Amino acid sequence: MAKTGVLSFDPTARARAAELKKELHRLVKTIVDDEDYSLHSIDRARDVLSALRAVKFNTRSTATAMTSSLKLHEPLSCPKQFMCPLSKKLMRDPVILASGQTYDRPFIQKWLKTGNRTCPRTQQVLSHTVLTPNLLINEFISQWCESQGTEFQIPVQCRVEEGVTESERHRFFSLLDKLSAAVLPQQKEAAKELRLLTKNMPSFRALFGESVDAIPRLLAPLSEAKSQSGVLHTDLQEDVITTLLNLSIHDSNKKLVAETPMVIPLIMEALRYGTIETKSNAAAALFTLSALESNKELIGKSGVLKPLIELLNEGRPLVLKDVASAIFNLCILHENKARAVSDGVVRVILKMIMDGVLVNELLAILAMLSTHQRAVDEMVEFGAVPCLLRIVRESTCERNNENCIAILHAICLSDRAKWKALREEESSHGTISKLAQDGTCRAKRKANGILDRLRKAVNITHTA
Repeated sequence: MAKTGVLSFDPTARARAAELKKELHRLVKTIVDDEDYSLHSIDRARDVLSALRAVKFNTRSTATAMTSSLKLHEPLSCPKQFMCPLSKKLMRDPVILASGQTYDRPFIQKWLKTGNRTCPRTQQVLSHTVLTPNLLINEFISQWCESQGTEFQIPVQCRVEEGVTESERHRFFSLLDKLSAAVLPQQKEAAKELRLLTKNMPSFRALFGESVDAIPRLLAPLSEAKSQSGVLHTDLQEDVITTLLNLSIHDSNKKLVAETPMVIPLIMEALRYGTIETKSNAAAALFTLSALESNKELIGKSGVLKPLIELLNEGRPLVLKDVASAIFNLCILHENKARAVSDGVVRVILKMIMDGVLVNELLAILAMLSTHQRAVDEMVEFGAVPCLLRIVRESTCERNNENCIAILHAICLSDRAKWKALREEESSHGTISKLAQDGTCRAKRKANGILDRLRKAVNITHTA
């Protein structure tokens, strides 16, 4: 029997049909597997079927028109906190500006390239223009996209770095020679210039990766000044640590920077004794370096979590977000969760959440730690249950409620003594039932898990 339509002789149509089938398969799987599938997914599946029918039976021009009008993975109406303040659209590559605000990378880069040196939202003058990936928000957006049945596509960054000129190379090694000189004013001058050059010119960041001894020579003045006079020159420390931050942004430098023997000890020293800006940049450097999986273990073993947690406990607003981001990134590795718990992170985080400080970010860390048994035990000990239930009752933030109920679910599995408090909350306010009906997909699963356990406990009691 002869086949009808354009597929048999049009390679373009065959390719288009394959793309549509792939999209249809994804949408149908979402609808079948997810109890909380959205109407948007159904509408999209219908549209894809219509376009596939057009490719199969219509003329080439009609099929092209219909499939071009169907935009695969079109952006959804998303929660406000996931929208870029500049584009007003879902962020695909969220990055943190020096002001602490988060933007989508291409739009904030465009803002900075036009010569602006202020934060678009706060109008704060920027101390630097380094853009740090916001992995917390990135993860939240990814989870939200999954719950909506759409794909979270991170744009491929095609950055063409300018080649290094001979004059730049000469300037680079000249500055390293100044750092190696025993004259402190020259060292400070060279460190400040390298800080500015590595901030503004990717070619200088790349040069550090090409020279085996460049990073040790950058660090030498800090080690020498301390060993010779015992005096810490905070301006020199700030420039060197900020240069390390600039270098760590360059992906091919991350492994080299972290594995240079003196880097992590000097960053730890900066966390404890540096200026506020130095502490902030030291934490940001740890955050960017720990984006590399192998670095998470290396940095965690160094003992750096303890000074990070101490700095978090100090509660200085200018450094809190950088410190929280570094702790979050490091605790993705299970072994680092144990280290963080041993260093007292649970008590510090719970105290800050109870005081209403950095609640969103710290709840995300606490939710991650809830897969560690000792962390769960300490959460119970330090009064997490009433605090988390209060947040769920009062908060309108879906992500915070999701993290709270995930932690409560872990506590429910671990400590039967807390079932009474959960039952009383449910009887008085219906807090868990409301989340089981109106929460995110993950929140509903966790809330229903708690309710099932509470119901089974009641049934066992009645039977007995």
